[in-house]
Amino acid sequence: MKIGLSANALKHGGGLERYAMDLARGLAAQGIEPAFFARRFDWALPESRLVEAHRINVSFLPGKLRDGWFSWRVRAARRAARVDVLIGCNRVDSSEIAICGGTHRGFLRAIGREPTRADRWQIALESRQYASARVVIAHSDLMRDELVDLYGIDDAKIRVLYPPVDGERFVPAKRGARAALRRRFGFADDEIVLLFPSSSHERKGLPLIEAALRDTSLPVVVAVAGRAPERTGSRVRYLGYVKDIEDCYRAADFTILASKYEPFGLVGIESVMCGTPVIFPSNIGCCDAISEHAKFVFTPGDLRNLRQVLDAAVASHVRRIAHERADIARDAVRYETSVASHVDALMTLATSIDAGKHL
Repeated sequence: MKIGLSANALKHGGGLERYAMDLARGLAAQGIEPAFFARRFDWALPESRLVEAHRINVSFLPGKLRDGWFSWRVRAARRAARVDVLIGCNRVDSSEIAICGGTHRGFLRAIGREPTRADRWQIALESRQYASARVVIAHSDLMRDELVDLYGIDDAKIRVLYPPVDGERFVPAKRGARAALRRRFGFADDEIVLLFPSSSHERKGLPLIEAALRDTSLPVVVAVAGRAPERTGSRVRYLGYVKDIEDCYRAADFTILASKYEPFGLVGIESVMCGTPVIFPSNIGCCDAISEHAKFVFTPGDLRNLRQVLDAAVASHVRRIAHERADIARDAVRYETSVASHVDALMTLATSIDAGKHL
């Protein structure tokens, strides 16, 4: 059985791009070299040497036509590469296993936007992918609900598999190391730091967080990691693009998002594995996967409730400050996060699908 992976790129990027790289590493650990179909490859990454690379050029097309062209070209490319089971980590309508890390209809509903012509093209391709796949992997219960409610996918066809996280990278700081990390990022001893990792501040709710902190007497600051915010000040600080985001988690007191649409929210799992609790709205998919002691949950878009939850979080911080971060990280995640376990589950499905083709 030959496995194929399809993704927008093999490079550091968004959640599904990182997920595809995790799969490439996990398959390599099992002695499997997958055919990897992508628009771009970062040849400096070690993962590029673990796959059989197939680049599909889309650069000559307008941006809104690239998804459809890529999907069409993958059909022939996978046949030429003799792929038996294709795992689609982007919108490709020839994948036997379709990965759903977010839906376009769900996104539009969450932000309250009517679909444009380009949106309808994306939704049509997405719908074809889910309809033609033998199995659809939902990265959260929220995604399973959207697949059933917004796309009419039979629930029996869906498997919920939370995405993997590197358990060697995302761990609490070693004893005594956290103070040095706080100094490195410029965090004062007497301030409570809310880490806001984001490249899309409006969608991830920075305006609501700023409003919740306005006129407060709490010693709280928001540390933005990722894209620069429009403005900084006494309450909002910019850390820049941080490659070692795990050190940001270890240095901060909480990780916060107020997203309008967040299908899973891998940063939540990464944060609590580093011993840093999260302050999240209930519509973030990973909330179901985080234990009660490691999260503070508020009503999406509710400014008053966010202020109440922030007060509760700060009060808990005073009680928690004497405890080791390892206490928070212990049993903070409610699923097996290893890449190996996730790849095992996918390979079991792929083996069953391949066997079914030969009956």
